Amino acid sequence: MSAEGSRSLARQAGQSTVEWIGLVFIVTVLILGVTAGVRSWLPGVTLAESIAMRILCAAGMSSTCAQSGDLVAAYGPELAAEVEKDAPQIVYEDGMGAVPVDFRSCRNQRCGSGPDSGKVSRSYTGEPVVAFVHVVDCRTALSRTKGTARGYDCSGERTGNLYVQYWTYYYNSSSLRLLQPVVDGPPLNQHAYHDDDWEGYQVRIGPDGVEARASSHHGYNYGGGPGSWLSDAGLVQRSAWGPSTGRLYVSGGSHAGHAWEHRRFSVRRLGRAGADLGVDGYALASSRRPPAELPRHMGVKPPKRRWTPSSRLELVPIETLDAGALSTRFAITPPWDKPVYSDPESQGT
Repeated sequence: MSAEGSRSLARQAGQSTVEWIGLVFIVTVLILGVTAGVRSWLPGVTLAESIAMRILCAAGMSSTCAQSGDLVAAYGPELAAEVEKDAPQIVYEDGMGAVPVDFRSCRNQRCGSGPDSGKVSRSYTGEPVVAFVHVVDCRTALSRTKGTARGYDCSGERTGNLYVQYWTYYYNSSSLRLLQPVVDGPPLNQHAYHDDDWEGYQVRIGPDGVEARASSHHGYNYGGGPGSWLSDAGLVQRSAWGPSTGRLYVSGGSHAGHAWEHRRFSVRRLGRAGADLGVDGYALASSRRPPAELPRHMGVKPPKRRWTPSSRLELVPIETLDAGALSTRFAITPPWDKPVYSDPESQGT
């Protein structure tokens, strides 16, 4: 065969490939378009959508595959977008070195630690910062029926809400030992130190807005600070939902979390307030100048010395984990075996 003939065949083969990819694209888009209108009542639609999205991802034709392909395959486009939107920025306690990772590839300090300051998106060995996600949709009658079939509780106060759970895995946990009472026999706080650690951050989306809570060892906290130390140590239970801040504050050692950080008292602001009050008194007596403005708060927001932006948080749907991953042995109970996994209003962790 001549060189010209070979080139002609190559061009035809290339054209056929392009036409085939184009046909696959058109058919797949048609599948997604048709299922969008009937997914609420036609059985098997979610599977068809997942297959269609994976075809587009395999062909490199979907811009969402890199970040949210697994989310779309697990939850559909609408819920996947909600999961991404509500993912928290993780703010670590000063001096912390651990980062949440994927237990399937990392379960030790070497691969589970990262830089101790600045923006952190990977561990020292290149492991991405990961949050495992789980959705309980109680918004509609159909979603509640599906949830009930999977063993989820959408009754009572849960009706009408969408719950998104974010679970972070650390290679170990070391909580506040100083709060452990000294007694004979086994320690009251069994969580003083153990291998493996799962911590949760939950978002509840209801008619009244978006709320959040984060787990300590025996309950859920909204705010941090000294008021949460006993709960973080597992000695008392303190549960709370509050307005979502979009941030998960993580305590060093125990990795206990909270959704809102108290302002730290500022001596400088107090001094400035005293000086301004003195100036105000003098001004009122002499009428030489208007009163100075007092600072609105006597505290300053906590510094963001080490954090992981929500956009750099790799989200892995628990619903997509295979049987091998779900049967992994941990020193503590994994999320999918916790009561809160099926009952999003459960207060125990």
